[in-house]
Amino acid sequence: MTTTVPRPPEKVTLRDRMLRLAEMVTTPLLPQDYLDLVAPLRSGADLRGRIVAVEPETPDAATLVIRPGRGWRGHTPGQYVRLGVDVDGVRQWRAYSVTSPTDRPDGCITVTVKAIPDGKVSNHLVRRVRPGTLIHLDQAQGDFVLPPATPERLLFVTAGSGVTPVMGMLRSGAHRGADVVLVHSAPRPEDVIFGAELRDLADRGEIRLVERHTDVHGLLGVDELAELVPDHLDRQTWACGPVGLLDALGERWTTRDVADRLHVERFRRSVVAVGEGGTVTFARSTVTVTADGATPILEAGEQAGVLMPSGCRMGICFGCVVPLREGSVRDLRNGDLTTAEPGDGVLIQTCVSAAAGPCDIEL
Repeated sequence: MTTTVPRPPEKVTLRDRMLRLAEMVTTPLLPQDYLDLVAPLRSGADLRGRIVAVEPETPDAATLVIRPGRGWRGHTPGQYVRLGVDVDGVRQWRAYSVTSPTDRPDGCITVTVKAIPDGKVSNHLVRRVRPGTLIHLDQAQGDFVLPPATPERLLFVTAGSGVTPVMGMLRSGAHRGADVVLVHSAPRPEDVIFGAELRDLADRGEIRLVERHTDVHGLLGVDELAELVPDHLDRQTWACGPVGLLDALGERWTTRDVADRLHVERFRRSVVAVGEGGTVTFARSTVTVTADGATPILEAGEQAGVLMPSGCRMGICFGCVVPLREGSVRDLRNGDLTTAEPGDGVLIQTCVSAAAGPCDIEL
């Protein structure tokens, strides 16, 4: 015979009673929802930040000064942070390099955004966002950073907004004492993001700055780089800029058997030959679209009004990963084909995957 011992009554504290009463009064919201309104940056809340200033840098770029919530764990110079921004009622996630030093006295961080044509989020942040705006944050991530022991000779090769992660390194001072060359390309002198600050660093002898302006000199190429910096292959090199430049640098460093000296940060993916595309069905959203073989599933979904998770949009942060229920997709970086059948549990990155025939996405 089995004897069941009654459980003692659960002890209910005064705090428990008050919380339950608060939940009854605030239903359908919870007390935490109201706390989010009055203290969004408090410890224990989802990580957020408040934009405290928007500082123009060039006609199409601006620096956002952000006060992060108490859960912020800091960053290593060169890393990026994902921002969640509400634009036209839809939360969009984008990744931007942290451009502030690690020891900024006011505890704020900065990201510098360059508006791109048809860029919904970048144009919103550069031209329309106002101080006081709350945004969502992820912790800093990325491995485009200097090693603990700074190399004696450094080369930075940047173009456009590719200077932003390097600026975070320079502002943090890890380069001091090293022989540093920065080769930067922009259309005109006034288009150089952080131009005045970089020129000041050069005047003080902290770096050797080489500016190339495409309106005058044309696109920066690896042969010209070899003329500007004869010992470029002997230097530990960090490069960030357009896909064509980075691909050319990678080929040069690889053919000279010094690929381990080149460290690259990509804001845009390299794209291989385009496939035929196909229909994409977003199962939970009951939306079906036809997409060509060059359009990432992420963009196809956004254009159709599907709420798509995203982040860096170049295949690094994995913020866009979703299940592929059925069908085939092609990786836009290398052409690899991924195929799934129901129950396989296949995950794909929608920012670097395009339809390769009919496919069914769990969104």
